[in-house]
Amino acid sequence: MIEKKDLLARFASYSPHVDATALELSWDFAAKAHADQHRASGDRYLTHCAAVADSLIEWRMDLPTVCAGLLHDTLEDTATTEAQLRAEFGEEIAKLVVGVTKLDALKFETRDEAQAENWRKMLLATAQDIRVIVVKLADRLHNMKTLSFLKRDRQERIAAETMALYAPLAHRLGMFKLKSELEDLAFVYLHPAEHDELARKVGARLAESEKRLVEVKTSIEKVLAAAGIPCRILARTKTLWSLYQKMERQDKPFEEIQDALGVRLITGTVADCYALLGIVHTHFKPVAGSFTDYVSTPKLNLYRSLHTTIVAPSGEVVEIQIRTEEMHRTAEYGIAAHWRYKIGEQAKDAHLEEKLNWLRQWIEWLQDLNSPREFLDSLKTDLEFHQVFVFTPAGEVKALPEGATPLDFAFAVHTEVGWACVGAVVNNKMVRLDHPLHSGDICRILTKKGSTPKKDWIGLVKTARARSKIRHWLREHGVET
Repeated sequence: MIEKKDLLARFASYSPHVDATALELSWDFAAKAHADQHRASGDRYLTHCAAVADSLIEWRMDLPTVCAGLLHDTLEDTATTEAQLRAEFGEEIAKLVVGVTKLDALKFETRDEAQAENWRKMLLATAQDIRVIVVKLADRLHNMKTLSFLKRDRQERIAAETMALYAPLAHRLGMFKLKSELEDLAFVYLHPAEHDELARKVGARLAESEKRLVEVKTSIEKVLAAAGIPCRILARTKTLWSLYQKMERQDKPFEEIQDALGVRLITGTVADCYALLGIVHTHFKPVAGSFTDYVSTPKLNLYRSLHTTIVAPSGEVVEIQIRTEEMHRTAEYGIAAHWRYKIGEQAKDAHLEEKLNWLRQWIEWLQDLNSPREFLDSLKTDLEFHQVFVFTPAGEVKALPEGATPLDFAFAVHTEVGWACVGAVVNNKMVRLDHPLHSGDICRILTKKGSTPKKDWIGLVKTARARSKIRHWLREHGVET
């Protein structure tokens, strides 16, 4: 277990001018509150609190967030009251702990209902302060790392929830490193036989893979050295879960999966990113159709990078990502990156505000859902991060979840356009309103004055926004849903 002095030293390494007294007091308070409690592993309960705080420090979160990490279970698992926390640590830290604390499951008739309400409450708290969900993700990460001490049915249930909700949420917040870690940890319990077999195969090929990565990296370094563009090169292999998904998607055995190798080129400016792309494509054969530009068209979570796949001199197929240092920080730490570089500054972070806008709107839409099952299904759909990029006739791009329909697109353009929609033209061809859209489609929505939403539209849309707007109109006009 990490010790108090180590935790304080790690926090001081990136916040040397912050008075860390509250961190010491939080540690002592948590140690006393959880003094008689132990984890399923037999470890003192404080080990969990310290591990959560340690992850938050790794993500370089601010002092109140790290304190909340140490205290996050005091309300739920000890006799501590909200009033005590406020008196000891002030409003900010107390609100974060309250936001992370689960509701009393006894109020609910089913586990689904309890789970839905817990998520609803946590997301509402998150809309007020994004740090709530960051603490919760750190909590889930350590719980997943210690899942082996629980009974099989609980392992499966927690792993399934992690895969369906927590990992996609980390993805949605741009925390890719955490997303991959949560997926690989859940994979162990959801598909144990497949995980073990794949781990064995990857392990057997590890030395060979590392050798090939070094060769690829060296050949790229040689080409780029002559260009004089400052750049650092990181080589990586795909995670076990992403390899497994690729095998499932392509219906191929591990031995036939080609682009298990990946290289990241990290440079100074956006112009350098495109220059490096040109150099890479000039000297290595690009795989047709593999290029995606997430710099000019960022993902919904503001992820930005140029993606391409090349054939190395050895014949290896290698995935390349090209990004600036700032893009790389955001890709690794997502929303947490904005807190890291905001510490000590009073100015509002425009990127952080932009990241929070989708969350606030999304929670507003989710409030319209009455059934717990519908709430959870809608949440999972909106967290699903396979996206399509669809264009308006004027060339404006709308990012939508995979499987989205022209009705989703209409409401993404404007609520009034959605309400008055009577048809859609995709790539100059009339389509039905339930037609699935694909990346690159140009969609024109046909509207008619006086036309109104239909009750069956709720079953045609994929996005919470569209569903919420349709329900709102129907409710306002006395139509039962």
